[in-house]
Amino acid sequence: MTGETRSDAALHQDGVGRPDDLERLWTPHRMAYIRGESKPLDASAGECPFCRIPSLSDEEGLVVHRGDLAYVVLNLYPYSSGHLMVCPYRHIGDYTDTTDEEAVEIADLTRTAMRVVRAVSRAEGFNIGMNQGEAGGAGIAAHLHQHVVPRWVGDSNFMPIIGRTKTLPQLLSQTRELFAGAWPA
Repeated sequence: MTGETRSDAALHQDGVGRPDDLERLWTPHRMAYIRGESKPLDASAGECPFCRIPSLSDEEGLVVHRGDLAYVVLNLYPYSSGHLMVCPYRHIGDYTDTTDEEAVEIADLTRTAMRVVRAVSRAEGFNIGMNQGEAGGAGIAAHLHQHVVPRWVGDSNFMPIIGRTKTLPQLLSQTRELFAGAWPA
């Protein structure tokens, strides 16, 4: 050591032990997703977490809002803070299998989710979509779910490296409480 002082960020080490200037944002909860924990063993409704969630309390299931045909829930493995999913109660895996009424309610809940997230979190944009089938990237292909992912400029591009900027996490229970409280009656 040459006597120079190093910032806390510089004291962090990369994956092989060499010091670098990057701070790490660890997300060990994602490992459960990667390992497939809580993923249905088969495509039956009895194995499906999206079928089980409505039987839980809103707090335990991270349910933000319950509609007549679909509900809104926080993603247990979020890509960004406030990542919601809109799920029909009915155990179906393909968007083309929704009834007209389900499709309308999923669309309406998605629009309301965007409004609520903007009001609470000042989201600057969104990624919205459904991954259809395992080949399409659906983590749980047996039960349809629409992702509503809030985005902010610079939240997950080159900014963590170049600009030393990263998103700040919030506990899912706190996020659920804020969104549920802001949901229109």
